[in-house]
Amino acid sequence: MPELPEVEIIKRSLFRMINKEKIIDVRISNKKLRYKLHSSFIKDLIGEKILNISRRSKYIIFYFKNKFLLIHLGMTGKFFIKRIKDNKLTKTSFYYNLNFIRKHNHVHFLLNNGLMLIYNDVRRFGFMKLYKNSELKTNSFIKKLGVEPLSNNLNINYFRQFTIKKKRNIKNTLMDQTFISGLGNIYVNEILFMTKIHPLTKCSNLKNSDISKLIFSIKKILNFSILKGGSSIKDFENISGKKGSFQQFFAVYNKENSNCSRISCTGKIKKIIISNRSSFYCGKCQK
Repeated sequence: MPELPEVEIIKRSLFRMINKEKIIDVRISNKKLRYKLHSSFIKDLIGEKILNISRRSKYIIFYFKNKFLLIHLGMTGKFFIKRIKDNKLTKTSFYYNLNFIRKHNHVHFLLNNGLMLIYNDVRRFGFMKLYKNSELKTNSFIKKLGVEPLSNNLNINYFRQFTIKKKRNIKNTLMDQTFISGLGNIYVNEILFMTKIHPLTKCSNLKNSDISKLIFSIKKILNFSILKGGSSIKDFENISGKKGSFQQFFAVYNKENSNCSRISCTGKIKKIIISNRSSFYCGKCQK
């Protein structure tokens, strides 16, 4: 599943290619995504101009005059953009892959600039839902989300207030989308390694200095991953059609039994399961 850096890259690509364009037709091959597309989905979108495209946590949002389209990519959702005049795909998606299977193209948006936006989703865990703009703040998917990790709202006071007296471990806490939105398993593993904090450390045991390091590491790692095009674990590629390269900088993720990357450390990377997720850490320098 794409995490914040990967969704941010997709959002930027879509913004560059189709923002301010008008939807002149919508074609649906399969309504049965995670949630079945509403019967009025086509009628409600034809003629609408895309006024802005943003990201909230792992969601992409298309804004129109009186409504917005909330999109989640699930496990395998991806976008392709095709030039209609020559039927040529343009390299726009983080998941760009010329070998995609066309039968998994479920929704097509024809735009007035001669481009077609295609939503492809093999496992159909992603979804698209239309809402009125007045519902943005009360939307059930958005209202429960915690702060954006790259915003100034993620600070020591906020962190401390959420974690004070909690016996919950720091790994699960950082994965909690009601606390910090957009973090996933890959990046949380890397963040904890950078701060030398063991993933099972109880939040109540964190000092202010630990929290400061965590906040610094969260912002640094996410920004660096975005700069590097995200993490390409399988066939993921960035908006230029090239694979993201942040995986080349993984210190612990999926590196069980490897030597610790810190020159001053002689430890080995260990793997444990926390809440059904693989967690990687250095057995010596993460205490």
